[in-house]
Amino acid sequence: MSSNPASILGVPSPDWESEDVAMVRDMATKFLEGEVAPHYEDYEKNEIVPRAVWEKAGANGLLCASMPEEYGGAGGTYAHEAAIAEALGRVGVDGFGIALHNAIVAPYILHYGSEDQKQRWLPKLATGEMIGAIAMTEPAAGSDLQGVKTSAKLDGNQYVINGSKTFITNGQNANLIIVVAKTDPARGAKGTSLIIVETDEVDGFERGRNLDKVGLKANDTSELFFNDVRVPTANLLGSQEGEGFIQLMQQLPQERLLIANQAVSAIERALALTVDYVKERKAFGKAVIEFQNTQFKLAQLKAEAVQARVFTDWCVGQHLEGELDGATASMAKMLTSDLQCKVMDECLQLFGGYGYMNEYPIARLFRDARVQRIYGGTNEIMKLLIARTL
Repeated sequence: MSSNPASILGVPSPDWESEDVAMVRDMATKFLEGEVAPHYEDYEKNEIVPRAVWEKAGANGLLCASMPEEYGGAGGTYAHEAAIAEALGRVGVDGFGIALHNAIVAPYILHYGSEDQKQRWLPKLATGEMIGAIAMTEPAAGSDLQGVKTSAKLDGNQYVINGSKTFITNGQNANLIIVVAKTDPARGAKGTSLIIVETDEVDGFERGRNLDKVGLKANDTSELFFNDVRVPTANLLGSQEGEGFIQLMQQLPQERLLIANQAVSAIERALALTVDYVKERKAFGKAVIEFQNTQFKLAQLKAEAVQARVFTDWCVGQHLEGELDGATASMAKMLTSDLQCKVMDECLQLFGGYGYMNEYPIARLFRDARVQRIYGGTNEIMKLLIARTL
C-alpha cells in the first residue's frame, strides 16, 4: 500500500481549508493525474507544456481561481491557489507554470489594473487564451530589482520599451508579459513602472533561448528582448508612472508564500515515495526501513516537515486575513526551500544508486528543488529582510 503525500505528515487540515478549497484540491489533483502526468516526460524532453494543455486547464477551472467571477475567474481566494499549487507538487508536475500565472501574474492586474484592463486581460488569462509571465530579472539584475536597466520612454501616447530579461518563467508560451521597466531612470526605484506587453500585438519583441536548466525542465524559462517595442500608455499598471517598485514589494510576500506552498507539497511527496521504497527494498536480508539509521533519518525529516507544514499553513491563514508581513513571508520561503533541498538530498541517499537514476521520481524532485532557494529573491536576501526586524 503506497503512502499518500497528503497524509504522510499526519497534520490536520488548517481552518482555512473549507469544503470548496478541498474540492479544488481534489479537482486539481485528478486533472493533473489524468491530463498532465501521463505526458509529463514528453513535456520535460520538449522543455515546454503545450498551449492546448493550458487551455484544457482553463476549461477545468484551474486558471485564475482567485480572480472575481466578473473577470472570468472562480471567485476564490489565495487558499484555492495554494491548493492548486500544492496539487502540482503532490502529483509531481511542478514544471507546469500555472501557479505563477494564477498567483503572481493575474493578481498584479487585479490589484493595480484599471477596470478596462481587468475586463480586457483577466478573462483571457482565465481561459488560457493568454499565458502570463512577469519579466523582472535581467542579465545584470536579479534579486536587486532597483538595478533594472530596461527602459520605457514616453513618446506621445505610447511607451517605447528597450532592454533584455532573462530566467523568465513561461517565457516561450507567454503572450501577456508584465515588464518591470524604468520610466524615469534618474529616480532609481521611484522611477520603476510595470507595463503590460501583449506579445501578439507588438513589433520588436523577440524570444531568446528556452534556457537549459538543471531542473523544472517542463517549464519554458527564457530570455526576452525588447527592441523599440511600442505599447499604448493605457498598458501602464497603476494610476501613474513610478509605482512599480511599491507594487512589486506589495506582491512579493504572496510570491514567497507560494514558493513555501510548493516546497512543502514536494517535501510530502518525497517522504511518501521514500517511505514506500525503504519498506520494499531489502539489504542484508531485511527491509531498509528496519535499519535504525533509516528510521532516525526519516524521523528527523518528518519532524522538520511537520514544522514546515504547520508554519506554512499558518502563514496562508495570516495572508487570507491580510496580516502576512514581508519578513514572515521571507521566513516561510527561506525555511521551507532550505528544508526541501535537505529532504531531497537525504531521501535520494536512502534510494542508494537508484536515487541517482532519472527514471526514479526522487531524482527529478532533487533537481527541481534547487532553484527554490534562488527565485523569488535568494535566501540570502530573505535573511537580510528578516534581519531588518531585529
